[in-house]
Amino acid sequence: MQIAVVGGGINGLCSAWQLALAGHQVTLFERDQLMQATSAASSKLLHGGLRYLEQGEFRLVREALQERRWWLKKAPQLTRRLPILYPLYQHSQRARWQLKIGLWLYDSFAGKKGIGRHRWLTAAQTLRCSPQLKADGLLGAYLFFDGQMDDQKLGLWMAEQCRKAGVNIVEHSPVLKIQPDGELQLTSGKLKFASIINVAGPWSSALLQQSGLMAAPLDLVRGSHLLLPAISRYGHMLEVPGERRIVFALPYQQQCLLGTTEVRQQLDEPVHCSPAERDYLLDVYAHYFTPAATPEQLLGSFAGVRPLLAGSEDASRASREYQFSWQGKILTVSGGKWTTARALGQQLAAEVNRQL
Repeated sequence: MQIAVVGGGINGLCSAWQLALAGHQVTLFERDQLMQATSAASSKLLHGGLRYLEQGEFRLVREALQERRWWLKKAPQLTRRLPILYPLYQHSQRARWQLKIGLWLYDSFAGKKGIGRHRWLTAAQTLRCSPQLKADGLLGAYLFFDGQMDDQKLGLWMAEQCRKAGVNIVEHSPVLKIQPDGELQLTSGKLKFASIINVAGPWSSALLQQSGLMAAPLDLVRGSHLLLPAISRYGHMLEVPGERRIVFALPYQQQCLLGTTEVRQQLDEPVHCSPAERDYLLDVYAHYFTPAATPEQLLGSFAGVRPLLAGSEDASRASREYQFSWQGKILTVSGGKWTTARALGQQLAAEVNRQL
């Protein structure tokens, strides 16, 4: 079957790859260049999502932990295992026993595909790992492991797997409209396909709307990150003071990657780190590390828009799950997270085969 995939982010690439492996003739259309938007503006983590356990997203966490190992194994030149500290202070919002249960579940869900079991470090051991952490009130830290990647290069590696499987990738080719009968309109004309996969991330609903079709609402959330001078070879998972949110401070390319924020965004708004987000992240940094970082020390910043499933008033509690919906021959993908892109593609290919 001839199938069109609209969207050259990581979910689009993995979907195209799995469809090609299933024997379909696949053409992928990307309006700009591959891996240039949301998929290249992540926190650079291949992870199960420890904090999603609090929201009861056990299926998603289990799947992501299995997929984490696959990425690490298949692309070792672009990924690595990353030790992460979760420091606990006298003022921390989560008790040590709560974290212990969460990390036990995290290791258990990974099973034989785990990359290292968690353990408790004393305050002295924690400070040896990360000397710039503030010592006052420090009880210790849990050490656990996740994966880290160069998201853009890893996505382009996946694009190469697509090409090897026979996917025809067409960049700089915006799709103007799609129709339930399988018609796809480009600036150069119209094409007909047995099925159209609308996996354009934050723009998937907009594409349906401009095609005159019903579109389920997406919760568009901007995540901003700062780049600061390096502080440690360990990552840090940090509670935002006075909130349940988590911010990461991670070693990345000889720098410290600090993020992320969660701010609701409109498609017509510029996607960049606002001064308020910058100050928010620097305040978290100053709460945990000494000396504090100043705006003058910033080495850079970046931001991306995540297309999350709608339904949560609190953006930080919006689900990272994904779902499929059909309109005639159009299959629209909503939601999803970087780590589970291959699993999403596998389920999508199975869904298309059932439908066709």
